[in-house]
Amino acid sequence: MRTLITGGAGFIGSHLCDRFLAEGHEVVAVDNFITGTPENIAHLFGNPKFKLIGCDISHPLKVPGKLDNVLHFASPASPVDYLEHPIPTLKVGALGTHNTLGIAKAHNARYLLASTSEVYGDPLEHPQKESYWGNVNPIGIRGVYDEAKRFAESMTMAYHRVHKVNTHIVRIFNTYGERMRLKDGRVLPNFMYQALRGEPITVYGDGQQTRSFQYVSDLVEGIFRLLFTDFHEPVNIGNPAEITILEFADEIKKLAGSSSSIVFEPLPQDDPKIRQPDITRARKLLGWEPQVGRDEGLKRTMTFFRGKLRTA
Repeated sequence: MRTLITGGAGFIGSHLCDRFLAEGHEVVAVDNFITGTPENIAHLFGNPKFKLIGCDISHPLKVPGKLDNVLHFASPASPVDYLEHPIPTLKVGALGTHNTLGIAKAHNARYLLASTSEVYGDPLEHPQKESYWGNVNPIGIRGVYDEAKRFAESMTMAYHRVHKVNTHIVRIFNTYGERMRLKDGRVLPNFMYQALRGEPITVYGDGQQTRSFQYVSDLVEGIFRLLFTDFHEPVNIGNPAEITILEFADEIKKLAGSSSSIVFEPLPQDDPKIRQPDITRARKLLGWEPQVGRDEGLKRTMTFFRGKLRTA
């Protein structure tokens, strides 16, 4: 099999490249390195089954040779990144999705869209089921990411209904692990970076907002299983183990052996107050649920971050 992965040099995309190569696929990765880095896939450069195309998938791309699968994972994903690159974020969600769906249609390939729990916005339903339509501010600063993904889901379903493309949609909840950037801007890298350096740990709001964190290998397993189903509507992939941000900061402090203080800053605009996936659909459809507990996943990730800081 031959699989195209956009955003292949990103945090999640690079782990997907590893998984599909391990399954015997040829992998074509596409990335413009706006947030991805060649370092994430450097270990693959000598692999004859791996090819990298450096380009922006918001522009049309023709891929020679047969493709069996197209996975669209290209997009800035942290608030720091999509607030810095709002228009490219909108473009990759709209034009990038259109282009990759066109590639899948031309090759009669399976298609999988990386969507996000952010389509639920600041939810009024808890936990969040796939049937929930969300509570999103379309003109707020986070709307460039939230609405790009909501539009991408709509276009993906339209291509399935009109062109019969074999599409799949994964709604990804907070994911962490090796290859995250030190200054990614999301809560886990921020906390680990600050704790390891002995700097004050920044908590936004009162810290009572919640998140649910899953380790990257669990996400990759869920994605791989979903791609080879005949199910076309969105599927939540996340870890339902919910924790407050303040509790999470304390966990990171203890794990790092840090004496960092905790400081509080105002909550950013439209920041979700709660986030927890209902994974009933994934359990029934995929026989999937998280395997790596937060304790183990955080230890692995902390080891990675310690190494990054030593070489930074």
